[in-house]
Amino acid sequence: MSDQEYPLPPPTFEFLILSLKAQTEMHLGMYHFGEEKDRPAPDFRIARHTIDLMAMLQEKTRGNITLEEQRLVENAVTELRFRFVQAKENHDRKAAAQPAPEPAQKKEEQAGA
Repeated sequence: MSDQEYPLPPPTFEFLILSLKAQTEMHLGMYHFGEEKDRPAPDFRIARHTIDLMAMLQEKTRGNITLEEQRLVENAVTELRFRFVQAKENHDRKAAAQPAPEPAQKKEEQAGA
């Protein structure tokens, strides 16, 4: 095994749900590294899609997974739906607080005057 290789976790239902949850949190802008200005903008479309995907897995696996797995997916979907609403409201509030950019035509008229 080289220095860059590391063991991968087993491909379990739990790992799938936790991976999808982490991806959704990333798309909601919850993870950032370094400076605040380096934080990528949230992608609510992809976050919503991943939450819907997890809800579909929840429905399709009902009765075919352990009680612990069922609780994991239910809790993840519920938590992510709540976080989605919070992140969207925060994003919309910040966007509304920023001044609207001036139209390009006004800038050109001011520059030429």
